[in-house]
Amino acid sequence: MSVVDEVKQKIDIVELIGRYTPLTKSGRTFRGLCPFHSEKRPSFFVYPDQQSWHCFGACNTGGDAFSFIMRKENLDFGEALRLLADRAGVTISAGSEQEAKGKDRLYQANQAAARYFHNLLLNSPAAKKAQQYLERRGVSPPTISSFQLGFSLNSREALKQHLAEQGYTEKELIAGGLIVAVEGGKTRDRFHNHLMFPILDSRERVTGFGARVLDDSLPKYINSPQTPIFDKSGTLYGINIARKAIREQEQAIIVEGYMDAITAHQNGFPNVIASMGTSVTEKQIDIIRKLSRHIAFALDADAAGEEAMLRGVGYENTLGTEVKIILLPEGKDPDEVIKEEPELWQQLVAQAIPVIDYTFNSVTAKLDLSTADDKYQAAHELLRIVDGIKDGTRQDHYLHKLADLTGTSYQKLETALSRMKTDRRAKEPRPRAMERALRPILSNPVEEYCLALLLQHPELKADSKNLSAEYFESSQNREIFAACQRAEDWSSLKEELDDAIHGHFESLVNKSLPATKVDQRWGECTLRLLEQHLRRLESKRTEMLSLEAQSGGSAAELAKLEEQGIETSIQLRNVLSQKSQIRAGVKGGRNSFE
Repeated sequence: MSVVDEVKQKIDIVELIGRYTPLTKSGRTFRGLCPFHSEKRPSFFVYPDQQSWHCFGACNTGGDAFSFIMRKENLDFGEALRLLADRAGVTISAGSEQEAKGKDRLYQANQAAARYFHNLLLNSPAAKKAQQYLERRGVSPPTISSFQLGFSLNSREALKQHLAEQGYTEKELIAGGLIVAVEGGKTRDRFHNHLMFPILDSRERVTGFGARVLDDSLPKYINSPQTPIFDKSGTLYGINIARKAIREQEQAIIVEGYMDAITAHQNGFPNVIASMGTSVTEKQIDIIRKLSRHIAFALDADAAGEEAMLRGVGYENTLGTEVKIILLPEGKDPDEVIKEEPELWQQLVAQAIPVIDYTFNSVTAKLDLSTADDKYQAAHELLRIVDGIKDGTRQDHYLHKLADLTGTSYQKLETALSRMKTDRRAKEPRPRAMERALRPILSNPVEEYCLALLLQHPELKADSKNLSAEYFESSQNREIFAACQRAEDWSSLKEELDDAIHGHFESLVNKSLPATKVDQRWGECTLRLLEQHLRRLESKRTEMLSLEAQSGGSAAELAKLEEQGIETSIQLRNVLSQKSQIRAGVKGGRNSFE
């Protein structure tokens, strides 16, 4: 039995969730107010027999103990596993424990460095330039304290000596990105004579630093290097402070720089976070998604255009809702707008436009749509954007918009879109050879069969975007599926996963599967996965409907549940019909997951 299965077996999900919201027994289930959104009538159910939970209210989602604690405590899978393992009295392997202890030491060293830098900024005469810079930028003492801003001395060994006195070794400080090795086997401080910006994660742990020079030298900003606890592509500056406001306001605003975020918070806009000058990544989107599905970019025109063209549709597919662009006055950054005209900032946020509309505007602004050539150019560029939209209703909306813009018939564009999909699938790379090790240990055969097919046949990834992580009841399967959706290729996929599920990943990679009719087997398997999901929803909703009727639920609530039930039943009938059609084309009887 894997450590994940052992933890799941030993954790009492009713007791676990009961710590966050009072639960009342209702038949075979437990019921309470949803801990993820505000409600007056309980719509949150816990199913001890299945060790699962589901919210039938605004969340309309569910999962197991891992997914609950990940969402409630804003943890990744590995962190949730270790927290629950500790509560369940399950020992994680010595290697993993040692690794966790090593990371704790790095967090502590960075925290000690942050305190040291902050004290220098407040009290050292050498920090005068840093103090003057912050004063010129209008940063107040409370804000300096809130963001733990600091100063590093113009010295090669000041930080190293300070932390050595506290018991940290050079090996630990190098691993934490605080000092660097130089020629002759010596080491020196990484940061010297910089204004320091400690970077904290959502659990208030210092993971690294940003640093700004105090003269005209270049580069103006440097960051901590990649370390076991700092990954710039998976970090958002200010998330530790903004987390609560993002949840409450149900929106995250992403700016580019440290000062943009700091100024926003100081002026009463606490839902602002910074990407630290880099393009926003899927990892960063995943962090925000745990707090809110609503995101707006407040970047300069070039950066906003790049984000919109390259990644906007992908972000929307991940979040399941529109991503917006805040259009800033030409030549202004958020820091300037907020300080000079806070009311204008509020207005710009309110007027933010959907990222795909922004892309349409950006492309067509450079063209003369009265000419045939430019109409063709617009259709050529924008059809690729429309092709990437996962939601059918929204894709149809923008296909109509493109038809109106170019004067091309909707039917012709729809045909071109279909041809693009066929051509794309024809160019998909064939599967790569992958390592073979452990035999599979399956807890949900349908889920594991689908994942095994996907991992062994990367060409299926395009079709897998029609699946939702919600269809996977097991959190470790959800983690693997989410990693597949984020990955550009399969070569580094394993490294994206927590060590605790490496064995499970390997078992899926090495599962023996039929080599023929892959597309047909994939079609049937994914339909079976959706069927399982819908049957679970149908069963749980029927039970809730019965309880609502018995307890005198409102007519509106009952009608809503009945309407949802009808919708689920229609979806289920469609799935069963499609499954029958596909099965007729698969030779050899039932698939091995049945």
